[in-house]
Amino acid sequence: MSLIQAIILGVIQGLTEFLPVSSSGHLVLGEALLGVSQQLKAEVGIAFEVFVHFGTLLSVVTIYRQDILEMIKAFFSIFPRNRVSLELKYHQDKSFRLMVLILLASLPAAIIGVTLEEIIENAFGSPILVCFMLLVTGLILFISRYFLQGQKQLNFSNALAIGFAQAFAIIPGISRSGSTISTGLFLGLEREDAARFSFLLSVPIIAGATLIKIKELLENPPATALLINLIVGTICAYISGVIAIKFLLNIVRRGRLDRFAYYCFAVGILGIIGLTILK
Repeated sequence: MSLIQAIILGVIQGLTEFLPVSSSGHLVLGEALLGVSQQLKAEVGIAFEVFVHFGTLLSVVTIYRQDILEMIKAFFSIFPRNRVSLELKYHQDKSFRLMVLILLASLPAAIIGVTLEEIIENAFGSPILVCFMLLVTGLILFISRYFLQGQKQLNFSNALAIGFAQAFAIIPGISRSGSTISTGLFLGLEREDAARFSFLLSVPIIAGATLIKIKELLENPPATALLINLIVGTICAYISGVIAIKFLLNIVRRGRLDRFAYYCFAVGILGIIGLTILK
């Protein structure tokens, strides 16, 4: 992998991980267009995926560091004796409640990701599937324009529904942020609450996927000569991730998530046409 390829794919990962256009889908298409799909597997294996996902994880931690810190404090506060019951703490401590709902919403994607791992990995090798799924993402985003500003609060049922939306986004081409934020809006959450929950919900899934792949990375470490490219790709993923989160928050506040639908339609249609011609 060249330095330029690492920079381009790192930026793609960082931007599309949080913008509602599907990071997995864009990486598949980006690798195909750059002609590096086989090269990545041969040279760096799983290393690039681990590095850039770590970069995007740091993006969320940077933006939502206060929320994450408060949830960590809430978690450790349950261990000392003579404290309030977990049920009471859930109702009284908003940070503890948010942590519980994030863990609950993370279960569907975790279960599906583990049980259907081989099928999912095979899907990543199909650019044409990605293009069709981008059209589905575009449809989801377009429909979101009709969801009115809600006032509902997060609870077990809507958190679980958002969790299933995240699980659906395991399919390459389906946007994780697009599907989870749109689901939150459909359920009547406030726009900023839906976006905030979506971004925080990405932490367990990105961290979990990274930890699972780290074992493979340690078994097949990348060549020393490639480390600088991987580190640069990670930095690019981090910086572009921070930019993407801030940008999307502004879009969500204005209720114009549907603007990304036209991009997804365009990329999906052009991809289908291009891949058909190339065959």
